Amino acid sequence: MSSSNVTFTRGTGELENIAYITLDRPEKLNGLTLEMLRDLTRYSKEIAADRSIRAVIVQGAEHNFCAGLDFGTVMKNPMDIAKAFAPRPWWGTNLFQEGPWCFRRLPVPVIAVVEGYCFGGGVQIAMAADYRFTTADSQWSVLEAKWGLIPDMSGIQSLSEVLPIDVAKRLTMTGEQFNGTRAVELGLASEISDNPLAAAEEFARLIATRSPDSVAYAKRLFEETWNKGPRATFFKERLRQARLLGAKNTKIAQKAAEKAKGIGEAVKYNKRGV
Repeated sequence: MSSSNVTFTRGTGELENIAYITLDRPEKLNGLTLEMLRDLTRYSKEIAADRSIRAVIVQGAEHNFCAGLDFGTVMKNPMDIAKAFAPRPWWGTNLFQEGPWCFRRLPVPVIAVVEGYCFGGGVQIAMAADYRFTTADSQWSVLEAKWGLIPDMSGIQSLSEVLPIDVAKRLTMTGEQFNGTRAVELGLASEISDNPLAAAEEFARLIATRSPDSVAYAKRLFEETWNKGPRATFFKERLRQARLLGAKNTKIAQKAAEKAKGIGEAVKYNKRGV
């Protein structure tokens, strides 16, 4: 499935349960348009509805992740910008925000593969993923400061979740550029890899051997409680665990663990239960 500038594909063989979202506008360093943001939200809904998908890998075409919003293209139609800027009451996000944030709503992990340029809106898409592999020589920047703007594509929320407030302020106020090694040191990226796509696929394969129910609940719990106090978190833990204890996929996982004597092995799950 594809649009002009975003593709949604499925893996094959051992990766058949993995979905791939590719920003595919290489002549513009995969710079974002409104249509691409619409495609991201549309494809995320399709992924959420497909219970066979275990993980999502988001990447950019031709070894660049995303150079941010393509202002030259987007600014040509002020009416479209006005419509995209209006929030959807049911989500609390507008199109600019929902394009990245839709990955947080998915019940499966999203893994970003960052090579080349990761600027502005590209950073905000990467930060909406659950894990980020990057090459050491990739180039990162919270670039909006250079345009006299702020990161308003869910970036303030996601940056505040992974960075100390002083670091988040510095990167947002200066728009300074740095490489992937520094991105990992700062906490923007999760891990350095010479081949981030292969690393992401290996991670996704491991996730696919775990109960999709426990994976989904783990993601949801962190999203629901990250900024909550212990009492609210403990309540959510009990609530989710009580449901998992009686779930079919939990029994499958327990049998596999017993068979492997706690070491673990690949397990075939037919579909997500939650």
